[in-house]
Amino acid sequence: MKSENKSKNWCWPVLICIAAILLAMLKEIWEARFPEKWLYFHIVELIIIIGSIILLYVLFTGHKRTTGELITSNQKLNSIFDTLDVAIWSHDMKTDKLMISAGIEKLYGRSLDEFYRDYSLWKKVIYKEDLYVLKNREAAFNARQPATSVYRIVLPDGEIRWIQDRGIPAFNEDGQMISFTSVLLDITLRRESEDRYRSLVEMSPDIIVVVSRGKLDYINDTGSRLVGAGDPSELIGKPATQFASPQTLKSAKEKIQAKWNKETEKLRFEIEAFRINGEVMDVEVSAMPIIYEGRRAWHIVGRDITERKKAEKKIQHMAYYDSLTGLPNRNMLNRKLNSILNKPGDKSLAVIFLDLDRFKLINDTKGHTIGDLLLRKAGERLTYSVQEEGLVSRQGGDEFLILLENTDKQKAEKVARRILDSFAPPFYLDKEEYFITPSIGISLCPADGEDQDTLIKHADNAMYLAKDAGKNTFRFYSHDLDNTSMRKMELEKGLRKALDQKEFFLQYQPQVELGTGKVIGVEALIRWRHPVLGIVPPNEFISLAEETGLIVPLGEWVLREACRQNRCWQKAGYTPMPVAVNISVRQLQEDSFIEMLQKIIDESGLSPKYLELEITESIMQNIKRSSLILNKLKKLGIALSIDDFGTGYSSLSYLKHLPIDRIKIDKSFIDDIMDPLNHGSIVKAIIDMSLNLGFEVIAEGIENAEQVHFLLENSCEIGQGYYYRKPLDSHEIEDLLQDNHRFLPALEEAAMRTKKERRST
Repeated sequence: MKSENKSKNWCWPVLICIAAILLAMLKEIWEARFPEKWLYFHIVELIIIIGSIILLYVLFTGHKRTTGELITSNQKLNSIFDTLDVAIWSHDMKTDKLMISAGIEKLYGRSLDEFYRDYSLWKKVIYKEDLYVLKNREAAFNARQPATSVYRIVLPDGEIRWIQDRGIPAFNEDGQMISFTSVLLDITLRRESEDRYRSLVEMSPDIIVVVSRGKLDYINDTGSRLVGAGDPSELIGKPATQFASPQTLKSAKEKIQAKWNKETEKLRFEIEAFRINGEVMDVEVSAMPIIYEGRRAWHIVGRDITERKKAEKKIQHMAYYDSLTGLPNRNMLNRKLNSILNKPGDKSLAVIFLDLDRFKLINDTKGHTIGDLLLRKAGERLTYSVQEEGLVSRQGGDEFLILLENTDKQKAEKVARRILDSFAPPFYLDKEEYFITPSIGISLCPADGEDQDTLIKHADNAMYLAKDAGKNTFRFYSHDLDNTSMRKMELEKGLRKALDQKEFFLQYQPQVELGTGKVIGVEALIRWRHPVLGIVPPNEFISLAEETGLIVPLGEWVLREACRQNRCWQKAGYTPMPVAVNISVRQLQEDSFIEMLQKIIDESGLSPKYLELEITESIMQNIKRSSLILNKLKKLGIALSIDDFGTGYSSLSYLKHLPIDRIKIDKSFIDDIMDPLNHGSIVKAIIDMSLNLGFEVIAEGIENAEQVHFLLENSCEIGQGYYYRKPLDSHEIEDLLQDNHRFLPALEEAAMRTKKERRST
């Protein structure tokens, strides 16, 4: 470029010289042909010279101005080239002349002289892995086509730069290349930016798609893998409708059309998309309009949220549904109940509070696996009983709440009876039969309350009234129940500190040899002296102790106190006799029970043969564990008896394999002795069965001489009850023992009468 400007600086003097030579030649010709007119020639010459001077001045001035403009233009062009990191390489093949713009120094980090000395230097600095472009470039030139090559070069300091090389060849008529021009640009920043963008796009965990005219113009690897394609190229050109349902596409289209003109605003929404194999996935989508290859398109970024949606649904289900039974839980029922109560207008609904009788017993004896199965089956029966009339929910444990809409007392009672009927058949679990019954309490809106807490509380109170009525029944709430509920709450509160406050004490009921009236043992019975309520009956607080788990420490205290007292009597010189203590199944389930009992016996100094443990029939719900525990107790020398026999669901086939010493006949059967219809037939059967199996029999709840006579007549020789003595304090037992272990003469008379009748027969 600079050499061209220099050539134009000496152009004008040459032209002036040529003009002078021409003028001299014209003068010689003029003088030869018109010698006599030389004066005229000089005049003409003068005119020509003056005109030439004027013309040369004008030409010189215009040339100077044009040259200045060209120089300025070239300077601007060079400045632009320098700014754009552009270099021009021009090679004339015929003259082998090379012209290179100064910009190449900035691009390659080398001087112009180095390139003029070595025409192939530009090839030598190409990055080794990019040398293949030379072959592609040569192939294009051979086809008389321009070639645009992109390659990397290595600068002297080791830096790598990206070059875009636009090569333009020129050919003569014979097809030979006569010149070659290259325009070189440094595209490092652009290329690095593109690489970074490509890296972000291809390595992104999100789906990145460009959609125009309803088809996929671009999709990254993540997107292709997600839909199940082997390569993104398999999806280019596919209709977008192939990957989304018509419903979701319609919804998305409406959202897109609503904001199509707001090109700076992103759209975010969720859609259901399809994989190639037809599987459905949830995708969270962000979209915004762009121009792609000259067309309006949508740039879409999506994220697979299928697992997240599943987790959200699971969390939602866990929040409102019981994980064990699958029924709605407390939250769902409260939400439904509040929704109904908050609606304007009159409401008529019922809340049913249901508790499973004897569930805790089965759960403790058979284990949580059976307990869980029983709860599931109970939930199924409740759902079947209520059907479409209401919502069945599990509140926790063995408690269920049922909400009945648009109902009255008659309809609620009808549902309650259906529930009771559905629980009548046994539950078959793990090839065994289980009998369980519900206690049901019902509150009505608006009669019994108009808010959630009140209705549930009143239904709960009514349920406890059903339990007090013998269980397996239902009761409606009445305002009289508030006092009952308050008493229960006060008892539960007081029960937790009664042991520490030493409010419990034991009474002892004598066990009598029916034929002689001799006291042969005592049964320890716990009593509670409440500081405010006075003496609380055991039937009120024992069930509470079972529910709260306090039965374990309470039972331990009873054992320790009974063993201590019995040992004290022995030390006082009274004839040794066994003391019977009731043991709950919950106590036996404690792994440390045997160890605890041994420690109590050791501390008290009482011989194990003077301790008898009374256990209910429910122990046979888990016969394997029970057999193991009872045999360990038997090895300690402790006597074992089955209490309240006949009230449970025991199996004689199991009973005969347990190390049992006694069978205690429940008071309800002793009462039947005086029934004119039964005449004690059940009692007689129990006695016969027990004696045949080798068990001793003891009757409890004896209240009159006729019962004593019947028992003796049927070979039951031991009994206890109010006919002999009500439960006594320890000092009253001592008074009785001092009286030679004998009772009133009426007992002797009854015994004598029985003996006479036997002799006469």
